[in-house]
Amino acid sequence: MAYFVEQLINGLTLGAIYGLIAIGYTMVYGIIGMINFAHGEIFMIGSFICLLSLMVLGLLGITWVPLALLLTLIIAMILTSMYGWTLERIAYRPLRGSPRLAALITAIGMSIFLQNYVQILQGARVRPMQPLISGGFEIMQSGDYIVSLSYLRLFIWVLTLVLMVAFTLIITRTALGRAQRACEQDRGMAALIGINVDKTISLTFVMGAALASVAGMMFLLSYGVIDFFIGFLAGIKAFTAAVLGGIGSLPGAMLGGLLIGLIEAFWSGYFTVEYKDVAAFAILVLVLIFRPTGLLGKPDIEKV
Repeated sequence: MAYFVEQLINGLTLGAIYGLIAIGYTMVYGIIGMINFAHGEIFMIGSFICLLSLMVLGLLGITWVPLALLLTLIIAMILTSMYGWTLERIAYRPLRGSPRLAALITAIGMSIFLQNYVQILQGARVRPMQPLISGGFEIMQSGDYIVSLSYLRLFIWVLTLVLMVAFTLIITRTALGRAQRACEQDRGMAALIGINVDKTISLTFVMGAALASVAGMMFLLSYGVIDFFIGFLAGIKAFTAAVLGGIGSLPGAMLGGLLIGLIEAFWSGYFTVEYKDVAAFAILVLVLIFRPTGLLGKPDIEKV
């Protein structure tokens, strides 16, 4: 039982990271029907920005961890949001009326470009970082096996919950959220009633990039090493999570992320770690066979 609880904690932590990245996929797809395959690289860039920010803050003498993390989070969200806005403005807006295949190829091209861009700037070697948040508390013990919940994982859970509540309120209670929901239903009609569609879509990319930067900081704090290639696999897993939960649904994206994280953690803990990715994709296939729209997704209604 103690080992099960430990894997549950690991899975929830990993799932929170996947879920935050998946929200960026599902927000963009929900409004413009595009899969932003470069979103994983935005997550990777957010990790590097967090690492560089922590190094600069350390050189400036800001060593109190809570303040350093807060400043790092703010800096990463601002800078990564700029990347998200630039990506939409340069790569996706000119192709908005083009066939979806053109946008898909462009997204893959931007993903490769951003990987090589970071590789040139930061090098191909992994970038390590010393643990910043240590300690925790014991939650259960079975014989000599002790299960503890670290302060880092608790921080990740709380931050994820706060961000989910905040973004849910933005989508459901603000003018921007109403504009996003209007654009999701019918961009042409939204423009006719005075909504700035271009601005709304740009802000959607900005919001998704900001969440990806938070996930990047969580990844950096959890694993302590990053490189230019971490965005590819994390992006594929997050996209899988978005499809599993129901692409276009924010709660579905987070639910899918948690499920993918739990599947990986339990499979790695009880079976062979080499096949954890196979298990995650196999579950996705099974879900889509019986529920093609995902767990919380809704079928598309064709407008005639």
